[in-house]
Amino acid sequence: MHHMKGLHGIAFIVLIIGGLNWLLLGLFQWEIGFSFGGSSVWISRLIYILMGLSALYELFTHKRNCRQCEGTSSGSGQM
Repeated sequence: MHHMKGLHGIAFIVLIIGGLNWLLLGLFQWEIGFSFGGSSVWISRLIYILMGLSALYELFTHKRNCRQCEGTSSGSGQM
């Protein structure tokens, strides 16, 4: 169970970083990957891949990990 908490924490952090990246891109047309110079395309792709994998992980494990959703039968817990 401790292993799953670690994965959840990592996925959560990656989703936060990815969400902030999208916010920066939408507001200022600037990505976190641009901070790394010439390798910005590679860094940006890595961020998007990790964000997508994290989203899939959270999608499939959310109900089991979420305190608000664990008691609901429909899976549509209040947020």
